[in-house]
Amino acid sequence: MKRLFSLSPRLRMVADLIPSGVKLADIGTDHGQLPVWLVCQGIVPQAVASDLRPGPLSRGRALAERWGVSDRVSFRLCNGLADVAPEEAEFVTITGMGGETIADILNAAPWTTGLGHRYVLQPMSGMDGLRRYLSENGFIIDREVLVPEGETLYIILVAEPGEMKPLTQGEIWVGRQAFGMESPLRKRYLDQELGKLHWAVRGLARSQRPEDVEKRKQYEAAAQEVAQMKEEWEQWQQ
Repeated sequence: MKRLFSLSPRLRMVADLIPSGVKLADIGTDHGQLPVWLVCQGIVPQAVASDLRPGPLSRGRALAERWGVSDRVSFRLCNGLADVAPEEAEFVTITGMGGETIADILNAAPWTTGLGHRYVLQPMSGMDGLRRYLSENGFIIDREVLVPEGETLYIILVAEPGEMKPLTQGEIWVGRQAFGMESPLRKRYLDQELGKLHWAVRGLARSQRPEDVEKRKQYEAAAQEVAQMKEEWEQWQQ
């Protein structure tokens, strides 16, 4: 029997967040590894895999055929969730794209804020914008998971429909933290994001445009709060 292919650490963590037996829709599936792996492992009975591009979708179909699960993975050439019905997706995974694009995909499908659906989201950039979108548009961020892959630290959000307390400027950048939460990589993440904020403030300080002045104030407020969160986190670990 052939040994099943391995997922990257980033995708493996996404897979680990999918409970057994749910209907899955993987959006922007690219090579189709995630849904094919989950079906082959018997974690999900079936999956929908969508992508905007025919080339990657064709490779996904070939992968499903190679591993004998073509009848359980339905490939759709479409933009985001446009060709995915609500009843086909108890869990929706959207990974490997920008946070703004992920927000646009959710926003284009009104059923995403309906009860009975959960989301595992892994943006490659724009995490602050995605957190803001979720908190202001009918979603609760239930969990945030950090996973290293090479030199990069990725963050994965688990979200569901609901109303959440508005995020502060600092929380938009690094998420909420609470005493007792388990996150071994949190300090590294706080350091990383604090560095980005300081770099952004220095860059904006050279501009006198009103919109940049306002943005600099927001980043300064976020940096101050994140620094406080880092200090708080370090105290909790003692």
